[in-house]
Amino acid sequence: MSKKNSRIVIENQHNDFLYKKIKSNINISFNRISFIFFIFFIICLIYSIHLIHLGSRKGKNDNLRNIQQVPNNLYRADIVDRNQKYLVKTINSIDIGISPSKIIDDKKLLLNLRYIFPNKDYHEIKKRIKKGKFFYFEKKISEQNYDKLMQLGDKSIEPRDNLIRIYPQKNLFSHIIGQIDNDNNGISGLEKSLDKKLKNIQEPIKLTVDKDLQHLIREELIKFNKIFKTKGSAAILMNVRNGEILSLVSLPDFDPNKRKKISDVNFINRATKGVYEFGSVFKTFTLAAAFDDKIIEPQTKFTDLPKSLTCAGFPIREYDQKIPSDLTAEQILIRSGNIGSVKIGQKIGEDKFKLFLSKLGILEKIDFDIEEVGRPIKFNWGKCPLATASYGHGITTTLLQLAKAYSIITNGGYEVKPSLIKSNKIKNNRKILSDDVSNNILPILRKVVTTNEGTASLANVEGYEVGGKTGTAQKSSLGSYSKDKKINTFVSVFPTSKPKFVLALMLDEPNINKDYIYEYRDGSNFKLKGTPRNTAGWNSVEVSGHIVEKIGPILATKYSEIN
Repeated sequence: MSKKNSRIVIENQHNDFLYKKIKSNINISFNRISFIFFIFFIICLIYSIHLIHLGSRKGKNDNLRNIQQVPNNLYRADIVDRNQKYLVKTINSIDIGISPSKIIDDKKLLLNLRYIFPNKDYHEIKKRIKKGKFFYFEKKISEQNYDKLMQLGDKSIEPRDNLIRIYPQKNLFSHIIGQIDNDNNGISGLEKSLDKKLKNIQEPIKLTVDKDLQHLIREELIKFNKIFKTKGSAAILMNVRNGEILSLVSLPDFDPNKRKKISDVNFINRATKGVYEFGSVFKTFTLAAAFDDKIIEPQTKFTDLPKSLTCAGFPIREYDQKIPSDLTAEQILIRSGNIGSVKIGQKIGEDKFKLFLSKLGILEKIDFDIEEVGRPIKFNWGKCPLATASYGHGITTTLLQLAKAYSIITNGGYEVKPSLIKSNKIKNNRKILSDDVSNNILPILRKVVTTNEGTASLANVEGYEVGGKTGTAQKSSLGSYSKDKKINTFVSVFPTSKPKFVLALMLDEPNINKDYIYEYRDGSNFKLKGTPRNTAGWNSVEVSGHIVEKIGPILATKYSEIN
């Protein structure tokens, strides 16, 4: 009895164990099946979402079937600065056209369009619809407005793929870059001069200019255009060793993204196209020519200099009657003496002076990377023209050529070719002037800035060894000279101990500012209120000093490799 009961108990335990085991196996299988169903559900969900997304884009894709292929001739290579920052870029765009023949309900269409584009001239659009010919309704449409139009589902709205040229820096490089026309052809600046190349290459074209330097210089020019109420201004920053242009600014400028035609003469490129008399900056060339020909030395004395001369019935006077009658050659340049410069010019002679200016590239049109380059007015040499040319009167050139000439006379006498296109080729510049020129000129240009007798003390920015020469010239018009309208120039070179950069700057018709506060930057902390005279020493030099102060730290760090 006890054994029977014992067996029964054992059997019952075994059955219970089997039941639990089966139950456990069932649970495991169920969990596995559930997991598989869960994965399948997720896959289905993702796929469904994808289908829904595709379905939502159906209308857009249906319309995109009508988008035309972009012709290859619309592509133009990008342009970047020396640090790979984009100045010009070609991007994809969509233009929206309307085909009147496909319009079902013109009132409904116009109502929908007005809702999306409220600022359009719909009176004009109605006229174009009535003509029955395809026309562009909106070019370079935004993605948001594109989606809104596609949702209308109107077959008369036709998107057409396009490539557009954008200028992300807007006005900053407008005179350098230029513009293209509606047919994708360059019409000015590098867009024109490099037109063929831009259409046939893929890699960006790298320029010599620096966006940061360009921005700082332009901002200073804009500021001082307002202070001195100028008609315009221009500045060129150039590497004296290789002619690379780090910055070229001309004001007023323009936004190539917006302007289509520039016929206003105010928009002339004053840095390259404008041809001017620059006045006393030419006195540096007179002295340099005499040094090159070994006619004089810096300490050569000129005695009993008169206060005025007469040539062909026209008087030549000193601009400053306080200039002494006895001066050394270097003092003539430091004090910007007219009569002394004439005497040096007469020592050089007409033929030698003409040849010297030709070496510097002053007299003829310069070969440059853009076509907007001015041609100096033909100078008719003679006894009196030699006298006036020696102090910069009656002879013309461009600011670009001034920068080139000052580079040559301060870099050891090596010829340089100003350039905007970056090149990796090593240039072996030809030596065209004797060592005496740079060795003698540089200390004198420094004294123009550092001495009390000099005309450019406002450019003496502490730590940068700035040297240079001022030029104040009356503007000529219809055969006569204006008493009030001037071209004021300052060409500076720094550091004078080992020149790296030339900054040529001009102001077109500056004015006196009685309220402006001048602050000297030589460590003296001297201040002066009001412009004493409308001369380069009081406006062009002041602007140059501010620019050097702003760009100096960048040049000292980023371009320390220049030797």
